[in-house]
Amino acid sequence: MAQPPGALGFSLDRMVQAVEKVRQRLLRATAALAGAGVSYALVGGNAVAAWVSTVDATAVRNTADVDILIRRSDLAASTAALATVGFVYKEGAGVHMFVDGPAGKPRDAVHVVFAGEKVYPDDLSASPDVTESRPAEGFQLVSLEALVRMKLTAFRDKDRTHLRDLLDVALIDPSWVERLPLELGARLQHLIDTPGR
Repeated sequence: MAQPPGALGFSLDRMVQAVEKVRQRLLRATAALAGAGVSYALVGGNAVAAWVSTVDATAVRNTADVDILIRRSDLAASTAALATVGFVYKEGAGVHMFVDGPAGKPRDAVHVVFAGEKVYPDDLSASPDVTESRPAEGFQLVSLEALVRMKLTAFRDKDRTHLRDLLDVALIDPSWVERLPLELGARLQHLIDTPGR
């Protein structure tokens, strides 16, 4: 028997609110960092969404993650700045984040990537510096080139999906293979050769 609308707990309003909460978290965090004079860049899935939106807003993929690139030397200043807008610094198992309030969860956090450092020791390359960025609407956005290198370095399922999103809207194309370090170029070529996988 068919369930009536809402019987499974679905709510369009809640879905819209969830997306809006991520956007507000991103803007609140980046405004606090900028206001404190901390150099940063938005990276991760929201950076992919920002770049994709410059070509085709209908191709934007929502993400719950807010990932910020900062220099390790700016961690204390970042902690102080983000505390003024309700974020609480936490670190565990090598993961640095700012949860949204004292009861915040890792899923509701701003995750930190340190500029010029490898996320994992066996990564092919280090993260870019915050200088590899440009102003966007309301925040500083990592450059497309640096974002592609980061996604090819991480190369998890979600990173491959994000790279395919960039390929789908032609922000990147086969000519990029030669522009990248050999191992990263090979990963991009693999994605080009296996569309939809």
